[in-house]
Amino acid sequence: MKFIKISEDNNFPKYQQIINSVEKAIANQLLKKNDKLPSINKICLEFKISRDTVLYAYEELKKKGLVYSVLGKGYFVKSIDWDFEERIFLLFDELNAFKENLYLSFLEAVNNRAKVDVFFHYFNLEVFKKLIEDNVGSYTKYIIMPSNINGTTPIIKLLPKNDVYILDQTNPELKEYASIYQNFAKDMFEGLKKAKANLEEYQRLVLIFPGQKEPIGMVEGFLHFCEKYKFNHSIISDFKDEEIKTGDVYIILDDRHLVNVILQSKKQKLKIKRDFGIISYNETPLKTVVENGITTISTDFSLMGKTLAEMLLHSTNQKIENPSDIIFRNSL
Repeated sequence: MKFIKISEDNNFPKYQQIINSVEKAIANQLLKKNDKLPSINKICLEFKISRDTVLYAYEELKKKGLVYSVLGKGYFVKSIDWDFEERIFLLFDELNAFKENLYLSFLEAVNNRAKVDVFFHYFNLEVFKKLIEDNVGSYTKYIIMPSNINGTTPIIKLLPKNDVYILDQTNPELKEYASIYQNFAKDMFEGLKKAKANLEEYQRLVLIFPGQKEPIGMVEGFLHFCEKYKFNHSIISDFKDEEIKTGDVYIILDDRHLVNVILQSKKQKLKIKRDFGIISYNETPLKTVVENGITTISTDFSLMGKTLAEMLLHSTNQKIENPSDIIFRNSL
């Protein structure tokens, strides 16, 4: 315990002196990975300070990623790397091309001012729960993508409210949290509205909505548009060996269905744009070249990542709706 120094003459508060002492000991190699720190009781007795002061210091060291705790055994050195303003827990639902774009934009905007650890829950509530429970108190900020999984709100409430940022999908239960999100109903409606003149060249709009991980707001926006502007329409949950009808426009949310529709059109010797149309959801670089370009409705994922980084680094408690637009290409 000789490396911990607390002085009444020091301008730093006592909890900060403990933090500084541990950091200095690690820097000077007096402490190494998995070394045990002095117990809370020992420090309290040695320096005649409150248990809460020591506990607060150790918990702050946990947030920095420097130490970890084992129930009933104490605190141990986890890492010798703490040269970051923030340590960020980032929980994605899954990794795909457009989320990779978001992630890279976020990292670029953070610009080495934070250490970011990425996790994935793959739409599994038990995985979601375990990842959060295992990391409570170990990070300074938590970015959570709850998607449309039921039951995430009580789990998210295990985290400090002011340190949580909700990403991409939110809901009324999470209204107290800072967030940057998509308004799926509005984005679908406005995107189709901008394409209204093009869509009038066709006979029917077909939304392929699997209904497993996709936001229900997409259906709401689609139905609102079709009913308001009197478009013949249909919603199907899958596209596999279906026959494409001339005059249909497919609004496709899943890229696997996009591939299936294109392959089926080749079997039927149908030409995209002339015989039927495609609007895909979520922009990726590949859609600029596939079939001479696929029209997309998409939020700006690069902007979402940049805005998220600015919110986090400035600790702003905002709720920001990320903009969306339709990008016209040769499929419509």
